[in-house]
Amino acid sequence: MKKIFGLALIAFVAFSCKAQTSPVAWSFSASKVADKTYEVKMIATMLTNWHLYSQVQPEDAIAIPTAFTIKPNPLFVLDGKIKEVGKMEVMNDATLGVSANQYSKTVTFVQRIKLKANVKTNFNGSVEYQTCDDKKCLPPKTVNFSVAIK
Repeated sequence: MKKIFGLALIAFVAFSCKAQTSPVAWSFSASKVADKTYEVKMIATMLTNWHLYSQVQPEDAIAIPTAFTIKPNPLFVLDGKIKEVGKMEVMNDATLGVSANQYSKTVTFVQRIKLKANVKTNFNGSVEYQTCDDKKCLPPKTVNFSVAIK
């Protein structure tokens, strides 16, 4: 009985530790906004007290900015740069002498694309990001995604 309890406890602790290493959840979607024009939304939702960094950082920042890599697709062209929609916070750490542009709770990254013809395709890529709370930062992580464009 003690062995079963011990194994259950180890499994619970391992699961809890794994859950804590993923404080950011990503979701991806696309919607048609005009003829042959779509908005692809890449939404990050952070656990309480965790932050995700903006694509653009101040010169004194040490945080790794969020970066998207979009796989080329001959069926569409990107229409502008990826925009950030959310409440940006400017963090200043006087002790370390650094600052950062960051988001808490949620941020939506939006990329417009224009199809070259009325076709179905996929918007594929990856996002590399770093997340921190008030005590620690996790190593950068990469998430691959594929969004159907219908």
